[in-house]
Order: sequence, then structure tokens, then C-alpha cells
Amino acid sequence: MAQVEIPWGNQFINLELPANWEIVGIMQPAAISPVDNVNEELIRSLNEPIGSGKISDLAQGVDRVTIVVDDSSRPTPVRKIFPAVLSELERAGVQRKQITIVPALGVHRGITEEELASRVGEDFIKDISWENPDCDDPEKMVYLGTTSRGTPVWINKTTATADLVISIGCIEPHIIASFGGGYKNILPGVAGRETIAHNHAINCRPDTFNNVGRDIEKNPMRLDLEEAGKMLRGKVFIVNAILDYQQQVVKIVSGDPILAHREGVRVSAELYGAKVSEPVDMVITASHPMDIDLRQGVKALANTIRAVKKGGILLTLVKADEGTGVFGLANRKLPLSKGALRILAPALLPLVPRLKLKGMGEEDRFFLYFALQAMRHARLLMYAPTIPSEVKERLPFVDFINRPEEGVILASKALPRNTRVLVFPHGGSTPFLIISNR
Repeated sequence: MAQVEIPWGNQFINLELPANWEIVGIMQPAAISPVDNVNEELIRSLNEPIGSGKISDLAQGVDRVTIVVDDSSRPTPVRKIFPAVLSELERAGVQRKQITIVPALGVHRGITEEELASRVGEDFIKDISWENPDCDDPEKMVYLGTTSRGTPVWINKTTATADLVISIGCIEPHIIASFGGGYKNILPGVAGRETIAHNHAINCRPDTFNNVGRDIEKNPMRLDLEEAGKMLRGKVFIVNAILDYQQQVVKIVSGDPILAHREGVRVSAELYGAKVSEPVDMVITASHPMDIDLRQGVKALANTIRAVKKGGILLTLVKADEGTGVFGLANRKLPLSKGALRILAPALLPLVPRLKLKGMGEEDRFFLYFALQAMRHARLLMYAPTIPSEVKERLPFVDFINRPEEGVILASKALPRNTRVLVFPHGGSTPFLIISNR
């Protein structure tokens, strides 16, 4: 028997595989060393902006500045970045009363002052104003126009009317947008619900339903949100971190939201892109390091599904320390059995962009589209012991198992004797990029 070791929090799950299975590869993130000193890397990045002047130059003579920060669902070290950004602004003569902090929430709930203080630092909340964007409140939005792909662009008023917008975030593989970071803190981060809905629906298509780690220039949803971001009245400057799977900083890029972002994407792709020659019969993956909840944990499935053959099996181990998380797809039981869903999926898929399901947000509509496509592609097995049984019943796309070993047993019965296997121990951050030998 061959044995593979899967990270499980501070421990490991050891899985024994049949001796006649061929382990094609254990796909690890690239060995790029983290920086020795995060503050030194941050100062270097701010002093060497890509495609832009420095913050202290851009801030000369401005009246209003908005700092957009991503929320706690992202691993960005905002608390380390924020003080240096503020120093740059103050060096240019900007006073704290001219600054507003806006968290990039998208369609998620507003955050509390305590949560924001924990994110940026308690001392700064005392004398810097802040506000939650509200994607459903037209009084807090400004209409900027319509993109060439038909997205009506409604953006948080404070952000849209600022003279300078500084966006603090991180660049990591993303199922819809190819990679996070850049203008993504603007859309969906501080955009209206109608804007987010139209933008996300762009990728509800067979050829774009899984864009994780793929070429941005071929991703219509990503190009659309960048077109929308360029409509902002003020100058936009990004500070984006690239982190390894242990959430240590590998690089920080600053500057133009397109040019600096592309450099960050290059590093992220090098760090997390797993290259193999062709799909295999079975993929075994785990949520690490995205172990906080089910919503984050399913990234492991999305990141690696292209590595499994059509009709193969994908086994995903999800730790989900905090349970389900904010995951609208798990809030509503679909009025179809698993068998009926498989049969009707081809007819349902074209309807998903227009469906209005209670308890589901705009991102969840895309996740529904992805889930239907994924279950048609392969059999999806999942071990997620912290998820309540009633939630599992509302997710018919996946077959939940009680022990990881069950997945191996089921696969050994269903797959060929000489099953070829790929293992992604850190599937929460390692996307699959297929490189053909033909």
C-alpha cells in the first residue's frame, strides 16, 4: 500500500492507497522563500511603484482620500501595510480628517468598528472616519456608466468621488477572476448589487466557469471589472501582497492597478501553479491553508478539478474550523434530488444567470453554475466533519463521506485497476494549470 500525508490543521491525515494505483505526483506550491522583513519589503514596494508615481506624489493637493481594505476573509496583512500607507499620505500633507476607510465587502454584511480596528489597527480608528459600503442603498452609490460588456457601474459614493483611492489587498488564485487583487477591491468590493450580479454572470458560461489561475487577458469577467474600475474619477493606487501557503509574505507590489497587479499575478502564478501533462483518474486534495470554513475550503475543489479526467473522482478534505461560513449556496435546499439534478443540469445551466433564489447572493449564483458544471465533470467526494448534516443535505452536488478512507474505497471500486492519482496537499491555494505535451 502507498501512503500519502495530507495537512489537517496542525496534524496530518494519512491515507493508504491501493498498491496498484500510480501516484503521478504530489503537487506542492513552488519553493519561493518569504521575505526576511515584511516592513522592509513594504517600504521597497512603496518606493518603487510599478507604472505610477509614489503615494506622496499622487496625494499632493488632494482634498479627499479613500483607503479601501479587503475584509478578514482574505489573508492580507492589512495591519502591517496600513501605517506605512498613512505615513506616505501624511508626508504629502494629507490630514487624517481628509481620509475615509471603506472595507471591500461586496454583498457581505457590514463589519463592526471592533472588526475594522482589528484589521487596520486600533489607534487609527480613533481619528480616521470609516464607513461600510452598502450594495443595496442607492443613496450611498454613484452611477459611473456602463461597461462595453453591459455592466451598469454603481460604486460606493465615498470611493467614486475621492481624489485618490488606495486599495490594500492580496493577489491569490481566484475561481471567477483568475486572481484576486487589483481593481477587484472596487468591483465587487464596493460596488452595487446590480453591478456585481451582471459582472459575475459574465462567467456563467461553459468556457469560463472555472478561471482559477488562468490568463487574465482571456477572462471576460476580470476585464469587465477592470474596465469598471477605470471609470473612477480619482487616481487609483494599489498595495497588494502575495503570500505563500503558510501566509508569509513573498512579495508586495504597489502602483498602477493594472500594471502592478500583473507583476503580482506573475509571482502568484509561479508560486501556486501546478504543472502536469494531462488529467488523471483521481485527484485527492485538501483545503489547507483555507481551513476557516466551508466557503473557503471548497476552493480546494475549484482549484484542482481541471486535474481530474471527465468521469473521474475528486476527493476533497475540508477542515472548516468555523463550520459553514457565509455560504448562500448552503442556505436553501434545491427542489430537486441529486439524480434529477444530474439529468436536468444541461437544461438548468443556461437559466442560472437569471435565477433568483432566496438566501443566495450574486456570488452564490455563480457557485451554483460552477457546482452544476463540476458535478457533470466528475464525481465529487467530500470529507467535511464540522459541517452539519442539514447543510450537507442542501448540497446535492457533492457526496459527503464519514471518513477519508471511504473515498479511497469508493474510488477503488469505480476506477480502473491502474488508477492514476494526483495529490494536492495544499489545494486551498494550489490551482491546476495543464501543460500539454502534444
